[in-house]
Amino acid sequence: MTLAPLLQASPAIQLHAFAAMAAFALGIVQLSAPKGTLPHRTVGWIWVTLMLAVSVSAFFIHQIRLWGQWSPIHLLAIFTLITLPIAVWNAHRHRVPQHCNAMIAIFCGALVIAGLFTLVPGRIMHTVVFGP
Repeated sequence: MTLAPLLQASPAIQLHAFAAMAAFALGIVQLSAPKGTLPHRTVGWIWVTLMLAVSVSAFFIHQIRLWGQWSPIHLLAIFTLITLPIAVWNAHRHRVPQHCNAMIAIFCGALVIAGLFTLVPGRIMHTVVFGP
């Protein structure tokens, strides 16, 4: 494992990858820690900020071009940008089941599933994890 390919990538890819890795780690903490506590809320706001960074930075990455300069990852970014404020609003309104479902959907879709696709041969994260 080497971070060299990631450190040689564009700033948008670096921001995207490091924010996604941090959000993944914090997401695991959030899903396993007690809910509704001050630490949960604090870490939650950090996680939301990281997910905003992941989503916005995705629009500056055009490695896969299926529809002009766009790809399915951009659809996930749009999904995240729409779902995040809804999830936060649900938490604010004490609609816990809706908040929980939205956050789990974002975590699974934008971090787990999208993260697995970054491990496809030829992608930067494949090289980072498995070598050249």
